[in-house]
Amino acid sequence: MDDDSAAADRVAEAIEDGAIETARSELDALAGAPPDVRSDAVRQLRPLADERPARFDGLASALAPLLADEERSVRLTTAKLFVALADAEPAVVVPVVDPLADRLADDGEFYYVRARAAEALGLVALDSPDEVGSPEILADLRVGLAFDEPEVKEKLAKAIECVALGDPDRLSHQVERLAEHLDDDGELVRYHLCTALVAVGATHPGKLAEAVDPLGQRLADANPYVRGRAAEAVGQLARSDTEASLPRSAFGDLVAEADDDVGDDEEGAFVAERAAFARAGLADGASEADTELHSAGSLDSVRASTERLVEAMSTPDADGECSHCGLELPEQGPPMCPRCGAPR
Repeated sequence: MDDDSAAADRVAEAIEDGAIETARSELDALAGAPPDVRSDAVRQLRPLADERPARFDGLASALAPLLADEERSVRLTTAKLFVALADAEPAVVVPVVDPLADRLADDGEFYYVRARAAEALGLVALDSPDEVGSPEILADLRVGLAFDEPEVKEKLAKAIECVALGDPDRLSHQVERLAEHLDDDGELVRYHLCTALVAVGATHPGKLAEAVDPLGQRLADANPYVRGRAAEAVGQLARSDTEASLPRSAFGDLVAEADDDVGDDEEGAFVAERAAFARAGLADGASEADTELHSAGSLDSVRASTERLVEAMSTPDADGECSHCGLELPEQGPPMCPRCGAPR
């Protein structure tokens, strides 16, 4: 094994041993190694990030230069590493919020790198919303919804959802702009944005008046989870001080249609519960006691359910089709959908 190849092993060994200063030195030394060695070094760190993420505490800044590496493969591998760390130990990634935001804001960056940077920022926002909630970062997340690649828009919407779940106040003045994208072609984009609006509605239900028409359209969405979140938002608005802007009769019919033909599986139960929440809010004389009968509409309930629902939406159907993009998948195929990247 030559010295360059051994460099990748030394980085992983130092981090696993908790030798922070040695790990920093080895990471600094990687700058002079060939691109494939730098990429291999970061790739070797991924299992350690999954199993012992706390070992990376104090090392994010030393890894940050790899986010701006001249080789695209190194930047992508590093961004993926930060996603794994942000998912497990978000505080570890806080020191590199700015470098991740730079990748997100770079229009010339490879779109998968931008997508992973957005995802990592969103995961940090769940735990530390103040670190990610700057106007500049929020603007980059929102503006990209209008023109980015589908894979990037999905991660942008997920990051926006995470910001809202971490601190609904951060997006309370962005409701109308976010609602402009509720008709996106991507069902996960629509789901994440509807969920972000429900998170905002849990604290500022009156703000949802700015999204009445787009939410009404989502009550007829092809995806049951999107329909359920839209109904949940309607129920929140119906209980707010500004509910006069809500056409109750028309929305009552839409909620009834959203609840039609749902089965007794998880999808059906999700829609039915939120449709009941919306109907109760739309009914005359809905009270605080009535609100307490429903688990829907609260920030805690959204936080508790959304990860599971996204996993359900992203899991391929038993008949061999990817439930996210519809691509037919062979029985013995890759662990990820080759078209959209959803896990099998």
